[in-house]
Amino acid sequence: MKIAMANDHAGFGLKEEIKAVLEEQGHEVLDFGTHSTDACDLPDYIYPASLAVAKGEADRGIFVDGVGYGSALIANRIHGLTAVVCQDPFCAKLAREHTDSNVLCIGGKIIGSAIALEIVDVWMKTDFLSGIEKYERRVKKVNDISEKHLKKLSEI
Repeated sequence: MKIAMANDHAGFGLKEEIKAVLEEQGHEVLDFGTHSTDACDLPDYIYPASLAVAKGEADRGIFVDGVGYGSALIANRIHGLTAVVCQDPFCAKLAREHTDSNVLCIGGKIIGSAIALEIVDVWMKTDFLSGIEKYERRVKKVNDISEKHLKKLSEI
């Protein structure tokens, strides 16, 4: 799988750990940076990585910032993305099964690397519960909201 990764200064170290594990597992990682712990502005990295997922240049995205919510806030502004913040493996499992999320956001200031790597592993290996009407119906309702209020990239 091709994974777009991005981070800010607070997420740099954890992003590097996650990236190494993903590459060891055979995934291709597109690293949008930042590539240091120097203070930076999160949108400069999350936005291009989000576009890569939305355009189909990456299958999924994994973004790491201080808390995770800044990345999700940015990613969820892009048509076609469903970004979730997960702080434990149970939430990661449900985020894939119930919402078919395609972007995972993690807080490097909140979660240690051991739990973060477990969250990523669960999220990457869990499939959406397609074929179960209630989850398909709910995802469709969210997608309908996006269709109504967000511009498709082709319209920009």
